[in-house]
Amino acid sequence: MRRQWLWPALAGVAAVAFGLGVAELVAGLLAPRASPLLVVGSLMIDLAPPWAKDAAIALFGTADKIALLVGIGLVLVALAAFAGWLHARRPLLARLLIVAGGIFGIVAAMTREGSSLLDAIPATVALVAAVLALSALQKRTPAESPRDGDLSRRRFLGWAGGATAIGAVAALGGIALQAGARAVTAVRDTFVLPRAATTAPPVPAGAELAVDGISPLVTPNAEFYRIDTALQVPNLDPTQWSLRIHGLVENEVVLTWDELIALPLEESYTTLMCVSNEVGGGLIGNALWLGYPLRELLTRAKPAGSADMVLSRSSDGFTASSPIEALTDDRNAILAVGMNGEPLPLEHGFPVRMVVPGLYGYVSATKWVTELEVTRFDARTAYWTDRGWSERGPIKISSRIDVPRGGSFDAGDVVVAGVAWHQHTGIAKVEVSVDEGPWREAELAAAINVDTWVQWRYVWDADPGQHVLRVRATSVDGEVQTGEEQGVVPDGATGYDAVGIDIR
Repeated sequence: MRRQWLWPALAGVAAVAFGLGVAELVAGLLAPRASPLLVVGSLMIDLAPPWAKDAAIALFGTADKIALLVGIGLVLVALAAFAGWLHARRPLLARLLIVAGGIFGIVAAMTREGSSLLDAIPATVALVAAVLALSALQKRTPAESPRDGDLSRRRFLGWAGGATAIGAVAALGGIALQAGARAVTAVRDTFVLPRAATTAPPVPAGAELAVDGISPLVTPNAEFYRIDTALQVPNLDPTQWSLRIHGLVENEVVLTWDELIALPLEESYTTLMCVSNEVGGGLIGNALWLGYPLRELLTRAKPAGSADMVLSRSSDGFTASSPIEALTDDRNAILAVGMNGEPLPLEHGFPVRMVVPGLYGYVSATKWVTELEVTRFDARTAYWTDRGWSERGPIKISSRIDVPRGGSFDAGDVVVAGVAWHQHTGIAKVEVSVDEGPWREAELAAAINVDTWVQWRYVWDADPGQHVLRVRATSVDGEVQTGEEQGVVPDGATGYDAVGIDIR
């Protein structure tokens, strides 16, 4: 029974591995952006409904893209095995299955931003190579007779292993040919940030509380959350980068990299947050940014009075719809080139990204930004608003318990601490409730500014038993954080962060 399906299935897996490897090599030679796995993964991200994206982020966090690639690989192995099994019975149907997969890859490549006919070649090569390899391997499946079985099995495994090995070597060669990424990394590593014309005010004394386990006041770059739609990080050579400001403007503006870094850059601390952050979640971080005010660039362009939105566009086609007032008022909305004293990391937008206090990232924090279109909300829509999210996305007041996060503690004083935020408004008060009892005010650290989170601490005289701690914040304009629970769709989660702990 095993021989009836195992050898054809292995032939299918080896053939698809061969086809994809050769396609990766062709992509490296002709169209680095058109790697079949990456373009299919990117299309899956685009097509996935919001609930699926939220579930992936909730389950895998910032490893969601790795999980997606692993999932695609597993599905490909299963489909390849099925195609091999089917080829032994219905060769035409098996070939049509592979052709359908190749066509899906071609569509995925051709629908990416800035695609060309060259981008269709890798997926085309993949389907042709896989079909030819499968036909060749099927002719070499092991014989069933006892006399010839062992020899034919060895020959088949040699052919299948050889096809797989060739595919792996070709894939590695394709990856090696993608020198653009290495070149951009080298440029970033040698780039020295310009000196800021306006430095950020010193961090106030008492802004950082000495509590083990609390979120650091400034999030290290390596720990800063990353949520975006780019399955492959764009590799933009700064010398080739430019920003175009157009649309409902009196003067179209084009800004080059050399012109940007020659401008009087400003430092500012800003806390960014993803709209997919659940209550108590970690998709939030605070950093020191270096960049140039967007309001100054928009002043050059002279937007029309009827404009109420700026549609920013990334080099990979992602778009975000920012209310124009958020880019032109007194907040530190900038084109950022630096993060925590170093050039932007590649995955955080190098060479240039947007940083806008007070708005969720999906409507403001465009990475690898290359275009600003001044327009209107009733005329243009953006990537996430097309998928059911609200069009403006102001960040909601919220708070989080960092310590303790569950576990057992001795009765007596227990330190409860965390962070609270309401970017571009500021936090006036944080309170803690035990077992839905009265709200008790916590100690609030000094804030860096109204655009950053603030740390808080509460010393709880704990009695033995099972307890639930809750936290809420009040902003400087008097808004009290709501306890009404809402998911992240369509404009951000609400509710109290709650932690259950055992007191001995």
